Amino acid sequence: MGRRRKGRDVTGWLIVDKPSGPTSTAVVNKVRWALDARKAGHAGTLDPAATGVLAVALGEATKTVPHVTDALKCYRFTMRLGAATNTDDAEGEVIASAETRPDDAAIAAALPAFRGDILQVPPQFSAVKIDGERAYARARAGEGSDLAPRPLYVESLEVVARPDPDTLELEMVCGKGGYVRAIARDLGAALGCLGHVLTLRRVWSGPFDVADAITLDEIEAAAGTAALDARVLPLEVALADLPELPATPEGAARLRHGNPGMVLASGVDYGTEAWASHDGRALAIGQYRAGELHPTRVFNG
Repeated sequence: MGRRRKGRDVTGWLIVDKPSGPTSTAVVNKVRWALDARKAGHAGTLDPAATGVLAVALGEATKTVPHVTDALKCYRFTMRLGAATNTDDAEGEVIASAETRPDDAAIAAALPAFRGDILQVPPQFSAVKIDGERAYARARAGEGSDLAPRPLYVESLEVVARPDPDTLELEMVCGKGGYVRAIARDLGAALGCLGHVLTLRRVWSGPFDVADAITLDEIEAAAGTAALDARVLPLEVALADLPELPATPEGAARLRHGNPGMVLASGVDYGTEAWASHDGRALAIGQYRAGELHPTRVFNG
């Protein structure tokens, strides 16, 4: 039997405004330490240089992570025109350059090809696995990887500003699995001027907005206090896009044990993914079928 992790049974979401520098895992570890939480994870990795929303799930909220990672996300990023790097961002080495610079009309004409359902080849420096090995490990060893294109849904991609001929500020709303670095790389290639990401910030992710986030400095200052506990959002916030179905008392008892339970539903189609609640708390996520929720994940406590 595995050793039980020490710490408190803290459940909910803490939304962090990640600074540039630390990895997403390092931020999660800091949150776990500050809250003395037994279990924690995050919904969507940010590169070390990136900033913005990193949603940290605690305790039973880790079971709702897929509903945040699958949701739309918004990124603001600055693109440097005129140079390509081996990492597709400013952290890497310049591998090619170009003197030409597109005008605003050429940029506007190029953007539609990057909206909707597109195919995107991940950066060489990415966590994609090739025969069990991370692509970035191969890249660091000087080995290139033949990475297959992956589907990505881009709801919007717009120019926010162009401070100078070499710099472009953009905003993108996209689905799961998108690499902003690849967008900058491919847009630069399409424009004939090359390009890479200079700065990147995640503005919102699913139901979580950077305006409601807490900084790492604030987390460290409030570590171990009731004030930090008060910043933890309920588990249910992550389920906002799913129908909530109140369970009957008998249904709640069955759902707590992982069995189908009776729920009160109006206008919910057969087979719809939903969550059941009782006394204001989430019991389970599952499929609605003829008056019952058939659970796929059950929340303890």
